[in-house]
Amino acid sequence: MRETSGLDALLIASQSAFATLAGTHEAQRAYPSANAAGDDASLGAAERSQSAALMRVNHVGEICAQALYEAQALATGDARLRAAFRSAAAEEADHLAWTRRRIDELGGRTSLLAPLWFAGSFAIGLAAGRLGDRASLGFMAETERQVEQHLASHLERLPNADHASRAIVAQMREDEARHGSTATSMGGAELPAPVRLAMRLAAKVMTTTAHRI
Repeated sequence: MRETSGLDALLIASQSAFATLAGTHEAQRAYPSANAAGDDASLGAAERSQSAALMRVNHVGEICAQALYEAQALATGDARLRAAFRSAAAEEADHLAWTRRRIDELGGRTSLLAPLWFAGSFAIGLAAGRLGDRASLGFMAETERQVEQHLASHLERLPNADHASRAIVAQMREDEARHGSTATSMGGAELPAPVRLAMRLAAKVMTTTAHRI
């Protein structure tokens, strides 16, 4: 297998950006809520609206994840790390497809600001990658820790009767925890407290905005 060139990496990132924004990613794993979607008839209008808004936030998170990991893969010169970022991005692509499908099932819509979320996250991913591989992996680990906490809060906020959405979020949370552990085991450096706080504040802005727009 030949080594990926810089042009190859750029083309891969461009293809991922198009697929992410066009909504053409297809999940490679089974839909976690396939056996629960039939329960939707029991959801009231307010419950559907709440679930759709939360899943829209999660969908935006997956758009950001695609951008971050493709940018970090582009920034590193280490083929092993590039493969790790791309592997995580592939699982995040499953999440992207699952959340979009669930939003459709609930009669909701995806965020109108998707291009903005992608562009901003791609820039952040490049910046993290330029700081060096250990910092980039540390950024990945911290991102996944915060996303895992975010998903745990969604499991508390989703209607109890929405078994389909809860199944998706539970699987996503499991995957994110594994991605974070992988980044740490590969040598990710712990980020300074001010950086972690800034990441939390940025995530808060994103989730609050995506819940509505």
